[in-house]
Amino acid sequence: MASTLGIDMGDKVKADVSNATATMTIGRLAEATGASARSLRHYEANGLISAERDSSDYRRYRTGTIERVQRIRRLLGAGFNLAEVAILLPCMDEDPERIDICPQVAGVVHEKLDALLSQSRELAQQRDQIRALIA
Repeated sequence: MASTLGIDMGDKVKADVSNATATMTIGRLAEATGASARSLRHYEANGLISAERDSSDYRRYRTGTIERVQRIRRLLGAGFNLAEVAILLPCMDEDPERIDICPQVAGVVHEKLDALLSQSRELAQQRDQIRALIA
């Protein structure tokens, strides 16, 4: 049975994505998502998004890419790296607000949570040590 992990996806898409076959330039995609053109090229190089090329060899992104980039940015903001994002993205296809914890991604999510808990404990210990030094 799949469970879910809620990750706040923030504000909705800034542009109309009802026509997923329309295309836009990298500049328009950057403007619509808040991601830099450099980040978008990096996502593309890592296979997270794809672009078609026009007759002038410029990248052309489908408007549906807006939602995908926003998901990528939310996952990165939650602390996942690009390799983890690539694993998690397919689990967000039905509901962009949540990740379905299917067996192939449960380990990734739980490892991230365990790492965050460990870091939190370490930071609390460091905080206590600093407080002891200045007390």
